[in-house]
Amino acid sequence: MQHTITGTTMPVLQIGLAPGETIIAEPGEFAWMTESITLNTTTQTAGARGLFGAIGRALSGGGLFMTEYTAQGSPGLISFAAKVPGSIHQLDVPAGHSYMIHKHGFLCATPGVQLSTGFQRQLGAGIFGGNGFLLQRLQGPCTAFVELGGESVMYDLRPGETLRVHPGHIGMFQETVSFDIVMLRGIKNMFFGGDGLYVARLTGPGKVWLQSMTVPNLAHALAPYLSGETVQASPTQIGGAAVAGSILGDIFRS
Repeated sequence: MQHTITGTTMPVLQIGLAPGETIIAEPGEFAWMTESITLNTTTQTAGARGLFGAIGRALSGGGLFMTEYTAQGSPGLISFAAKVPGSIHQLDVPAGHSYMIHKHGFLCATPGVQLSTGFQRQLGAGIFGGNGFLLQRLQGPCTAFVELGGESVMYDLRPGETLRVHPGHIGMFQETVSFDIVMLRGIKNMFFGGDGLYVARLTGPGKVWLQSMTVPNLAHALAPYLSGETVQASPTQIGGAAVAGSILGDIFRS
């Protein structure tokens, strides 16, 4: 398998498969592919063993079904495009190792990947759309690709070194990193500081990737262009709002 990542703001992952090679992704994620690529949609992949395994994967943020893309008879090419402005990262995950990634971070991986719920916490109806906070565990052995929003910043934490991060900005981290959700200190900070009630605490050793863009922040930035006031706007503004609405619809359906 060979791959290239093309572009900057909205990157595209292109994967060249030799005959018989397979890549696994959620259904409907591919952007384009050559004629030699065949599809097999199934629940029995990405670590799922039986129906309950597939349901557990779905609860972790993945799909109940997954699709295997295989090159048959001749080499093939398949491409995956980023869903939001950001970056695509390659992870080489040996057997017995794992990463924690944000709910919508998984893009695709080679056979051997295992996806499951890594962390889940309800944080109140006003945070993350009432769905709480969830991380997906990605285990190997496999080569996987993860999508992060906006710019990515990586930290290599030493043993005992701690970062406090707004939960939405967590992209992924090695599972050697200790992770928890804690309440923000100080009553005034909690209710009047505008930073929310909770922060994530990550403690080394291990690598942490943070993302500058979160889907809730993107939705908040686009909200003024989606309100009823845009009806009174110019045709150009209305067209821009329609495009923004289409983008948001794609994001929240993913």
